Amino acid sequence: MSKDWRISTINGVLLACYFIPSWTISAMKIWISPIRGFYDRTNIAAAMYVSDYLSLSAMGTIRLAWMIALCKITVAAFFLVFLLLVIRAAIRNKGGADEALAFALGVGAFISMASLIAASKVGELAALRLHASESLLLIGAAILLIIDTDPVEERKNGASVQAAPNYDYLSSSPNS
Repeated sequence: MSKDWRISTINGVLLACYFIPSWTISAMKIWISPIRGFYDRTNIAAAMYVSDYLSLSAMGTIRLAWMIALCKITVAAFFLVFLLLVIRAAIRNKGGADEALAFALGVGAFISMASLIAASKVGELAALRLHASESLLLIGAAILLIIDTDPVEERKNGASVQAAPNYDYLSSSPNS
């Protein structure tokens, strides 16, 4: 069963095991206490950028914190959907869970890169390291998803190439 998995699927499962709990906990901290959760270690870069460069009121800051929490919980939800589709495909048949993984990787990489840029602007070194490592994980997984091929399709294509007769370019036609 797992011998037919692509390396990008295994990588996606590992990423989901990291991002689902960490980003859900980060979003829940914002939902419980918006300002305190926004100034938590996982969100400090965005919070410091907002307080240093934008002139938002307290309610505007809370709304932005809720928006970040909503985006993070959306990424975690798509990673969860990806996990469910992978588990279902492993039980039933080989199927596509790449769409949910691609969406989670795309939105997650955007959020991590925006937080990385904010951390570099405000000079928060610990947040810079956190968001840089998250960004590298997500972008690397996206590249792997793009270039990885399905081993089942490779076996099918290999079998069809072997079954078809091989005529060289300069050879005569089979009908002559």
